[in-house]
Amino acid sequence: MERESMEFDVVIVGAGPAGLATACRLMQISKDSGKEFTVCVVEKGSEVGAHILSGAVFEPKVLDELFPDWKSQDAPLKTSVTHDEIYLLNSDDGSRLMPNAFVPKTMHNDGNYIISVSNLSRWLAEQAENLGVEIFPGFAASEALYHEDGSVKGILIGDMGVGENGEPKDSYMPGMELHAKYTVFSEGCRGHIGKKLIETFNLDNGKTPQHYGLGFKEIWKVPDEQHQQGKVVHTGGWPLTEGASGGGFLYHIEDNQVVVGLIVDLNYQNPHISPFDEFQRYKTHPVIAKELQNGERISYGARAIAKGGLNSLPKMSFPGGLLVGCDAGTLNFAKIKGTHTAMKSGMLAAETIAEALMAGVEGGKDLDCFQDKFEQSWLYQELYCSRNFGPALHKFGTLMGGAFNYIDQNWFGGKFPVTLRDEKPDYAQMAETSAYSKIDYQKPDGKLTFDKLSSVYLSNTFHEEDQPCHLKLKDAQIPIQVNLVKFDEPAQRYCPAGVYEVVEEAGEQKFVINGQNCIHCKTCDIKDPSQNITWVTPEGGGGPNYPNM
Repeated sequence: MERESMEFDVVIVGAGPAGLATACRLMQISKDSGKEFTVCVVEKGSEVGAHILSGAVFEPKVLDELFPDWKSQDAPLKTSVTHDEIYLLNSDDGSRLMPNAFVPKTMHNDGNYIISVSNLSRWLAEQAENLGVEIFPGFAASEALYHEDGSVKGILIGDMGVGENGEPKDSYMPGMELHAKYTVFSEGCRGHIGKKLIETFNLDNGKTPQHYGLGFKEIWKVPDEQHQQGKVVHTGGWPLTEGASGGGFLYHIEDNQVVVGLIVDLNYQNPHISPFDEFQRYKTHPVIAKELQNGERISYGARAIAKGGLNSLPKMSFPGGLLVGCDAGTLNFAKIKGTHTAMKSGMLAAETIAEALMAGVEGGKDLDCFQDKFEQSWLYQELYCSRNFGPALHKFGTLMGGAFNYIDQNWFGGKFPVTLRDEKPDYAQMAETSAYSKIDYQKPDGKLTFDKLSSVYLSNTFHEEDQPCHLKLKDAQIPIQVNLVKFDEPAQRYCPAGVYEVVEEAGEQKFVINGQNCIHCKTCDIKDPSQNITWVTPEGGGGPNYPNM
């Protein structure tokens, strides 16, 4: 098909913190140097911030660098952290408050803010547009485009108005090609184009497999007398004790709201685990329940998190472009924070590209000088010092791994003279059903605990139903013939949105995909033990519409 095209100096895929920081820094350099750059950002969500979900406690030093006057520019950092509490939950009603002296220093939050990253993204988009960036929300990048020499040429925007049968509807609009001298991919965790680029250019050679968690988040409105604005709570242990690990969080933000969430490591072994139901159980623990009682749940969402850190970080440059933020995996797991690191990676990318453009370096080159810039930055230093944090927890468990991390972070400053490595992919960790007993999850009470479908409703998820399914099976027989037999088809449980079901029709079991429920968390692409599911982008504008998340 002959498609229309547009030319830019830089195309950025994804209007999250990394992509928007890239755009803002590029235009700042353009303004300061007098060299004009044309920059555009495409975003698959219906608006900027619609698909952004994070805890989130934010470290503002990166914003101090990007916009030193952010406080006077009404940046959405309204709630500073007043105090931390860290608990070890040792049963469904038992807990131990950890003294601050025995907590890894990376988990202290003095000077940080509790924020909505979706609102931060909206604010960054305003700054970018004021600087001259073009932002196109509602347009999904479906694939990378390549020059004849194999270098990246730009992206293809997905077609709109294609029916489930693959035929154009009356509303059909062919996708446009966006060409660029350099393309920056900032799609977030497990970006579907980034995943292909890593494979195409062998960017992960010599790296440990990327590791992931599935993060849940709800926002609650609570009574005045329960609200303690600025309070931060983190937990480890229960309910993730049998063949699973992870941790929980609870933050008090402005307007009598409380954020509660659970991160379930996707290396869990027990195939009977339902991460969604573990999150519901988590809220019943007295440490958490007392903060939510008499409150009202107003938002829900879930998202995969790339947490392999420096050991899993791929080469971030390739001919014609760069990977930044969670598309590469820059989250600092020791701090449980990824927004400031994602933004810094984008700023470094912008500075690298700007230098190339101003020097007249031809588009399509591998800007591998980015690696030097990265290694000279505080971002690399942070990731280096946290490189053992995740592997220690995976190898030694919550208690012994926590002890190792305390010693590594507090005694050695993250420079323990041994690097731990976790070489087994998360999907390969799952045991067969015979290895574990089934878990009896309680029915939701509608007060603290809820079902999946009512939760998805709160995520404001919408997809045009008459469109091709964006959850692709490599082999349609595997869910029933392999996964059901060995693992009781875990997609029924690991998906936080009820997308996958096994139903009986005419006496036969059938695997059903309810793609319209998908909240774009990418867990299925990560955790399927047969690696049979591939997540690709649906029609632009579809998916969740997160307010204030």
